[in-house]
Amino acid sequence: MRKQHRLLAKKVGMPPGTLLHIGSKRSERPVITFLCYDEQSVIREQEGISLNELSAASQSGVIWIHVNGLSHVEIVEHIGQLFAIHPLTLEDILNTNQRPKLEDYGDYIYIALKMLGYDEEKQLIAAEHINILVGANFVISFQESNQPIFKPVRERIKNGQSRFRKHGADYLAYALVDTVVDYYFVLLEQLGEQVETLEEELVTKPDAKLLPAIHNLKTEMLYLRRSVWPLREVIAQLERGDSALFKDSTLLYIRDIYDHTVQVIETVETYRDMTSSMLEIYLSSISNRMNEVVKMLTVISTIFMPLTFLAGLYGMNFKYMPELEWQYGYPAVLVLMTIIGITMYRYFSGKDWI
Repeated sequence: MRKQHRLLAKKVGMPPGTLLHIGSKRSERPVITFLCYDEQSVIREQEGISLNELSAASQSGVIWIHVNGLSHVEIVEHIGQLFAIHPLTLEDILNTNQRPKLEDYGDYIYIALKMLGYDEEKQLIAAEHINILVGANFVISFQESNQPIFKPVRERIKNGQSRFRKHGADYLAYALVDTVVDYYFVLLEQLGEQVETLEEELVTKPDAKLLPAIHNLKTEMLYLRRSVWPLREVIAQLERGDSALFKDSTLLYIRDIYDHTVQVIETVETYRDMTSSMLEIYLSSISNRMNEVVKMLTVISTIFMPLTFLAGLYGMNFKYMPELEWQYGYPAVLVLMTIIGITMYRYFSGKDWI
């Protein structure tokens, strides 16, 4: 079962905008990647850039700064000062329990997302806090771990024929959000296989051992729903085009993300309904199997009922029972009992009761 670690109590009594990392430490050493490009070429790319070098890196073109690791507050604070980021935004970046949302501060847009994957070993959905800041000519992304989820975007930027060179920072932000949403489909495919397998086992071979699996899957679906549903409103805000930072040419691609988000939500709701009905399927399967057992026992008891009557009748040992003195009485009773048993068995078989 998923265990939610609530660490928000650490901030009780602190003023708004207090920078405090809330969540588990997933990266021992933070890594800052700097990438600057324009329509002609990649001006500069450096992985593992220091804060001092980052402060001196005033390049023209589109700037993309990616930070792996959120547990080092001083890095988030330094970048916030460098790009004049509001303290409330920095506070949300450091809060890994933050739900997906979008906030427009005029000079920049803050987008909080959940990167979702599936942990096969723990049988849990692994969530990662993703933050994206979009300015006029810069994009700053924060990630909890060192997983290279945005490596394909970086490779596409290096390709001189890609659309990144002809668009600004808003298109880069679109590409990052689109990458996160694409990973949702991978997760849904894995969960879909689990749902189908579990449902088939419930119908064919229901077992009490399946109950923990049903409960765990139901809990994960609930967590997935809470993580995905707010994303629809985030994409809808971008699609409305209220911010001047996103051009009309980029809004066309945002609509495509919105369609994907709706598809993800519909799939999640379908899986959630299927998971909720699995307990009913389990109870029905157990009841049907019990009915089959009871029916078989009833048929056997019914067949042996007249045989028991005959055995009891001739087991009374009364002195004046004429059949007791008959030479063929014992085999005759056995033959009679056999005929009755076979007749009743064939009757029940004809009724498809056994």
